[in-house]
Amino acid sequence: MWKRISLLLLYALVAQGIFAQAKNTLKNEAFLPGERISYKILYNWGLIWVDAGEVTFGVDQVDYKGTPSYYFTGAGSTFPKYDWIYKVRDKFESWADTGSLRPYRFVRDQKEGQTIIYESAYFNFQRKKVYDVLRISGKPAIDSVKITANTIDVMTAIYYSRCIDFSKYKVNDTIPITLYLENKIYPVYIRYVGKEDYTLEGMGTYHCIKFKPLLIEGTIFKGGENMTVWVTDDKNKIPVHVETPIVVGTVKVYLTKVTGNRNPFTSKFK
Repeated sequence: MWKRISLLLLYALVAQGIFAQAKNTLKNEAFLPGERISYKILYNWGLIWVDAGEVTFGVDQVDYKGTPSYYFTGAGSTFPKYDWIYKVRDKFESWADTGSLRPYRFVRDQKEGQTIIYESAYFNFQRKKVYDVLRISGKPAIDSVKITANTIDVMTAIYYSRCIDFSKYKVNDTIPITLYLENKIYPVYIRYVGKEDYTLEGMGTYHCIKFKPLLIEGTIFKGGENMTVWVTDDKNKIPVHVETPIVVGTVKVYLTKVTGNRNPFTSKFK
């Protein structure tokens, strides 16, 4: 039941609306290098809610082959007291252009129970291809996949999505997404639901933007628009809560800490 609980948060946040705007309208007012965000993950099975694990995201600026680039990271794990049930240690990395946020490279390193997954993908937008090495508990497979100008990896997507101007959308509008992962392209969307106030225990009440992503049915998620995401209705657009049923049980993700945020939280009730 614990399988890929920490990875769940990554997909949940990615679903915010990747590349919903044309590249020439991208304007990053949401984050700066040095930002760190932490979340707690709760799992429900029957009547019991359990603190299952935590995830931390970070952004820095580095040189990638001589080019100033953002370096995005996401690290998730189960709490040590639950490692005997199902141990999870995941890390995601992405290097992206500081202007367009197009990814240069994506690395995925997952250790979940007895399964070990390693993926290293290089994006070449001139040739419109991703060159990928994928190893899942065995011999690596090397492949290349054709992409479009709007294709993005899951880590870069988390930060790109925070640059979306939701004021351009009406309630029930859908926003298309083009996502790359594990040698595949996923054309999905999110549905903008509207705005709602959300109270986060220990952190106050926030005006939030609310939406539902279309999920791809798999080993974790049920297909359809079952997931709900709340993000701060201010320039930061930081997710404060994610809730979704999974194949067995329900998962909730709560914001626990933010440091290095670029803008004041004007969405927070005083």
